Amino acid sequence: MPLTRKAYRAAILHSIADPAEVGIDASYEYFEDGLLVIDNGRISAVGHAGDLLPTLPADIDVTHYQDALITPGLIDTHIHLPQTGMVGAYGEQLLDWLNTYTFPCESQFADKAHADEVADIFIKELLRNGTTTALVFGSVHPQSVNSFFEAAEKLDLRMIAGKVMMDRNAPDYLTDTPQSGYEQSKALIERWHGKGRLHYAVTPRFAPTSTPEQLALAGQLLGEYPDLYMQTHISENKQEVEWVKALFPERNGYLDVYDHYKLLGERSVFAHGVHLCDEECARLAQTGSAVAFCPTSNFFLGSGLFNLPMAEKHKLHVGLGTDVGGGTSFSLLQTLNEAYKVMQLQGARLSPFKSLYLTTLGGARALRLEDKIGTLQPGTDADFLVLDYNATPLLSYRLKQANNIAETLFVLMTLGDDRTVLQTYAAGQLVHQR
Repeated sequence: MPLTRKAYRAAILHSIADPAEVGIDASYEYFEDGLLVIDNGRISAVGHAGDLLPTLPADIDVTHYQDALITPGLIDTHIHLPQTGMVGAYGEQLLDWLNTYTFPCESQFADKAHADEVADIFIKELLRNGTTTALVFGSVHPQSVNSFFEAAEKLDLRMIAGKVMMDRNAPDYLTDTPQSGYEQSKALIERWHGKGRLHYAVTPRFAPTSTPEQLALAGQLLGEYPDLYMQTHISENKQEVEWVKALFPERNGYLDVYDHYKLLGERSVFAHGVHLCDEECARLAQTGSAVAFCPTSNFFLGSGLFNLPMAEKHKLHVGLGTDVGGGTSFSLLQTLNEAYKVMQLQGARLSPFKSLYLTTLGGARALRLEDKIGTLQPGTDADFLVLDYNATPLLSYRLKQANNIAETLFVLMTLGDDRTVLQTYAAGQLVHQR
């Protein structure tokens, strides 16, 4: 197979460390006139165009972007495929919202044609918004995951997904059993986990919708296969937290339910965590677990404000999640706009470089994929974006007033959305062109 080598020239920016640990200046690399070199779907070099161009063959194909910024592909650590058709549903908090909108919408995924159609729309929306990796909830139906992985595999995307396990406190038409949930998950793992750039996540919806028997079998699956992911929800809403205490009176709080059933670990991602306490943050960090911070959804459903400074204090891995359909946008840029406000309301700051970290390298670390995605370091997958400084008239005018990359980045995160993403590349292939 011939070597396919291409180069892309523009301003280039990527995170190389967490600003909370190394300080802002040491957390990123920026090349005002940069060059990104791709060989066979992987990054082989990144640096100043003036340094790299003389080292390359004269006939190399160089794509030169004006007024644009190349960044790593964005990483969404919490999103629901089956809720695409009910995003922006009016007027409820979490538990009523699930019963009124979510469960009826998810019931349609037993039908393959419906699952295929939504998987196609969902993946196009991710790529249009610059999201190249997502940790995805399916519905209770295996078909939801098969349709998603079939569509993702065609584009060689790095994606993680799982079938929801839910055997109580949900409508009869939407529940499995401990045994069927286990067997269906196992069949999906055998078919998809580790195939191409796809990974499987064991997915108990949240503690209230799984019996102890089901949670025990979810833990058993994690023990049976190496490198599996686990995704669920935790401490999103105060009513939900109280409900968990009533359902599991023998356990010492919400996190302890998951801990007891062996669901914490290096590839376990807990969505929301708005109402976690210090001890729970410490335990999550100790086990290598991660939290998905979902500000847009937490505002929309009135859930509360995630305490990012507390997570940082415990060195807890945190990624960003859109949580569509509780969240109202597939855009991680828009989600960062909301994350900034969450911090402001708590008297804390969110620097643009910490925001960049959360949506790229931080998300990759939360997923234990930092050797493959989340940066533009040589050897990693060539998943990257081209952001257009002239995407809208206001953005174009505003960015002309920006004096440095910090200001440019912050404006992109407050005024930017899907229109800002000019192109999205996955494994070196163009998968979205605006």
